[in-house]
Amino acid sequence: MNAPTAPDAPKPAPRRAPYRHFHRIAWLAVALTLAVVVFGAFVRLSDAGLSCPDWPTCYGRATWPQAPEEVAGHAATDIRPLETHKAWREQVHRHIAAALGVLVLTLALLAARRRRFGIAQILGASVLVAAAIPVYMAGHQMEALAIAALGEALLLLAALRWSNVDLARAAALTLAVIVFQALLGKWTVTLLLKPVIVMGHLLGGLLTFSLLTWMAWRATDLPIRLAGARGLRLFLWAALAVLAVQIALGGWVSANYAALACGGGGWTTATPHAIDFPKCVGQWWPPADFREGFVLWRGIGVDYEGGILDGQARIAIQMAHRLFAVVAFGVLLALAARLLRTPGLRGWGAALGLLALAQVALGILNVKLALPLPVAVLHNAGAALLLFVLVSLVARVREVDLGAHEAAPGAGH
Repeated sequence: MNAPTAPDAPKPAPRRAPYRHFHRIAWLAVALTLAVVVFGAFVRLSDAGLSCPDWPTCYGRATWPQAPEEVAGHAATDIRPLETHKAWREQVHRHIAAALGVLVLTLALLAARRRRFGIAQILGASVLVAAAIPVYMAGHQMEALAIAALGEALLLLAALRWSNVDLARAAALTLAVIVFQALLGKWTVTLLLKPVIVMGHLLGGLLTFSLLTWMAWRATDLPIRLAGARGLRLFLWAALAVLAVQIALGGWVSANYAALACGGGGWTTATPHAIDFPKCVGQWWPPADFREGFVLWRGIGVDYEGGILDGQARIAIQMAHRLFAVVAFGVLLALAARLLRTPGLRGWGAALGLLALAQVALGILNVKLALPLPVAVLHNAGAALLLFVLVSLVARVREVDLGAHEAAPGAGH
């Protein structure tokens, strides 16, 4: 039971709801972000990331061409011939991302409406970013970047100046991340799948997902009150940091086409090195070039589709992902065990443990089955769901407030 409330106990500051349906819009944005992340993984893993070589159009169209003759003579055909079975994937992904941008803009406007000049600042930044697109399409790339950067600066300034009592800071920051995500999406195409950009685009999508998840829970206002929550929150933040590193390593594996660097495919000895997992090319520690494997920035103008690194560099990337996976798995299981021992959090603990086990199983299946597309996409989705669990708990777990009238610890679960 909660400790009795003292007559003169200080009352918590009231939460200022930005709008009565704000939490519903935020949850819709969370669901849409998950769809964008998973569909983006499908686009990347099906080698469709360069199927629309221009941006934001696809061979000059808002949708996508249906036949090669529709794009005859278009400048984009000099970069890459049209592949209709891939082009729709890239452009659908862009349209879903654009719809998400509208939702996040709506949240930012609602959160800022009580701020002095808040709506003007959000709209002004958005107009600048929107104006940069036709400037870029006209061929003025540096001017477009400067205009978009000015809009981004306005959003970041708002996020720094505003408090988060009405979620205005989080909403402005999320909109700034969305804008930068759009730039990364453009650079993914124009820089020909440069690995650091591809990895950054993945991390940006998951950062957007995390910010929206945190904002949706805070707007819903269902805290889980626990005595001694400080220690658990530190554990949650540590687990979140470990998971972020592992996701970044996974993104680096994917961006450098290193998923099968150690061999893979098959369940019998008929295939060389097919069943020697967790060994790599038949060895516990094969020759690996970590220096070359983790060069973040390489030359301009290189087409990275299919990867350019040699075998030892790719092995280094794959081994780093595998080794840190052991660390991440151990941390997540330890956290799950702690949650299972905490009343009100046992369901979250079970979910975290099962997701961690499933994620490891999917990673092994990726190797054993030679990276089948459904399994690889599910592996990306699993990372997002693990992130959802940790961010949800960070948003909800709070110290017992002696001045609040809660029914019991964990009552918001």
